[in-house]
Amino acid sequence: MYRGRRAAGLKLSGGRDEVHTLLLGGAKPADMEVGIVARKGNPEAASVAAGIRDAVRDAGATVWIDEETAIDLDVEGRPVDALADCDLAVAVGGDGTFLFVARNAGDAPILGVNLGEVGFLNAVPPGAAEEAVLTAVEGFRDGAMAVREVPRLAARADGWESVPAANEVVVQGARRGPDGGVDYELRVDGSRYASGHADGVLVATPTGSTAYNLSERGPLVHPDVDGLIVNEMAPEEGMPPLVVDVDATVAVSVSDPDGAVVVSDGRNAREFPGPIEVTVERTTPPMRIAGPESDFFEALKKLS
Repeated sequence: MYRGRRAAGLKLSGGRDEVHTLLLGGAKPADMEVGIVARKGNPEAASVAAGIRDAVRDAGATVWIDEETAIDLDVEGRPVDALADCDLAVAVGGDGTFLFVARNAGDAPILGVNLGEVGFLNAVPPGAAEEAVLTAVEGFRDGAMAVREVPRLAARADGWESVPAANEVVVQGARRGPDGGVDYELRVDGSRYASGHADGVLVATPTGSTAYNLSERGPLVHPDVDGLIVNEMAPEEGMPPLVVDVDATVAVSVSDPDGAVVVSDGRNAREFPGPIEVTVERTTPPMRIAGPESDFFEALKKLS
């Protein structure tokens, strides 16, 4: 649920075409704030960010650019953690830039501008960026900015909780290969699914099915599917990858004295001595995506 003034202008759509609108007693939405983050060191991204900034400013909304891009443009910028107080965050770059913004944006909606990469998250081409952002601004002011919600994951162990992951959480050994990995038992909602020795266990969202999961021979899952992917990484025996309910609890028990490493979206690795049990579940807030949707099947063509 949106905090404070942001709840005034939001239309949510979740999986299976569920749509509802959040309004505050018919109150007129407050002034809008837009934060823009561009891929570091990319002149095209900085140029697109500058155009969006000018268009939003001309529309009468408050707008700012991240500090790194602001240096390139010789303007004043703000730190990326200020995105959490925005009504809309704009990510200009690839999916990596989008995920970077998501780690800092809290529950703010994110609109992604794609600079020619695969673009599962960044659906807007540079030439349509200003129009897409202005459409979102207009929607916010009308009290119905369309936003799609996709799940994020959190790992928990011994009172610790990971940062939210948009793609995947991995429970693995300190190293991979013949002399690495972990001895584990894998349970889903308390029921044993697999056990043995593997490099690790990966739990992915549909958003993350095209990322690390795919490189580990996991299935592609359409973003409209309400599920999570459980995938053993290079198991000695193992079971096939499994798609479970989005609200399932996945528990990975590691018996090795050397313990395990828990990694969220390829970052923020946390080591634990063994034996240890790590649970992975959907967490809040979800990742919220504004703007037009990408064509999943068209984006898949760029993987080949």
